[in-house]
Amino acid sequence: MNKIFVFLLILFFTNCSLNENSKLWKKEDKEIDKIKGQKKVFVEEKKKLEELNPLLKLDLSKTQFNNKINNDLNNFGSAKYEGSLIKVAKYNFSKLNDFNQFNFEPLILNDGLIIFDKKGNIIRFNEDKKTVWKNNFYTKAEKKLNPLLTLAIKGKNLIVADNVSKIFSIDSVTGNLNWSQNSDYPFNSQIKFYKDKFFVTNYNNELKCFYIDDGKECWKVQTDKSFTVSNSKYSILIRDNLLIFNNSIGDITAVDISSGLIEWQQPTQKSSIINEAYNFNFSKLVSDKNSIYFSNNKNEIYSIDIDTGIINWINQVNSTLTPIIIDDYIFTVSDTGFLYTIQKRKGTIIRAIDIYKNFDLKKRKKLKPTGFSIGQTKLYLSNSDGNLIVVDLSSGNLLRIEKVSKSLISKPYIYNGNLFVVKNGSVIQYD
Repeated sequence: MNKIFVFLLILFFTNCSLNENSKLWKKEDKEIDKIKGQKKVFVEEKKKLEELNPLLKLDLSKTQFNNKINNDLNNFGSAKYEGSLIKVAKYNFSKLNDFNQFNFEPLILNDGLIIFDKKGNIIRFNEDKKTVWKNNFYTKAEKKLNPLLTLAIKGKNLIVADNVSKIFSIDSVTGNLNWSQNSDYPFNSQIKFYKDKFFVTNYNNELKCFYIDDGKECWKVQTDKSFTVSNSKYSILIRDNLLIFNNSIGDITAVDISSGLIEWQQPTQKSSIINEAYNFNFSKLVSDKNSIYFSNNKNEIYSIDIDTGIINWINQVNSTLTPIIIDDYIFTVSDTGFLYTIQKRKGTIIRAIDIYKNFDLKKRKKLKPTGFSIGQTKLYLSNSDGNLIVVDLSSGNLLRIEKVSKSLISKPYIYNGNLFVVKNGSVIQYD
């Protein structure tokens, strides 16, 4: 009897949510629900959705356009793209087996792009669409696992992290291997750089810091584990000396980037999500330097103070797509095809437009948005049916539907006056 009691006691404490490095205790579930209940101001998406202020026109005349492809805050705003949608190039690769379940992100450069294929071949193309180099650093057994890669570049260092527990560095000019390491767990996040270090999170909900030059570990932060893994890729953002990341169970954690010590931690889900994490999906974290914004498939969009981790507001939007911040507005698209405009400071939804409202009901039931970008004053929305929908952001009117593929396509990426969309087997470039 005593042995059983001791075992249960150990089990209780090992599953506590407090990280030994943390400066703050996690809130109890009741406290989280109380915070959430204070500022939810819109009808739940589980009910029949209706448009809100569909005729409202937004003044975007003072919007500043950017030309960024990498951003520490994951905040790309409105990009410079006039939207002619003339196809000018196609970069081919062997099809991925799991393309429909994975957010394939090409690495777009000033003078070309870098992609990977289903066997882990890494291919660099130049601006003339010709192959500069093609290399593979996987064993025969690893190739059979069809590795999925995350790519990031700083200077000549191309860092690669994958879902077969490898992490390595390549000389981006020659394609030669700089160093390679094996890990205990597969990686599943963005890669971010800071000075001589880079950061990545694994499936064990563990953030790791490595040195760029040799791949040696500088520190790591363990957050609560879950029994399953999420389909979403974890995100990382950096502001000054603060690094913020999420994990598979919805915890948002801020650490000192030099020491790896936790500054604050904010749970956003009940403890029961630990056993439901496979069904829990979320957007990337984005920030305007003052607050962090993100949403999930639990009908929640959040604003959290970046310095303290305190929740500013929560509203009810069901979306796993990354929100975009422009001026005082947050734009996002729900998993049911509603374009939301949200007031950034208070979280009030000021407009909701049904992008799919003129679609056939039978078709609509099978349709799902897969990602969006904003080019000047137009929103470009990718969809699971292979169409790219163009919407005037000011009025909310549908302008155009461009057929890209017969099946799912990636989020559109805008850079240097071009728009890139990935379908399984090729990256398509538009002027």
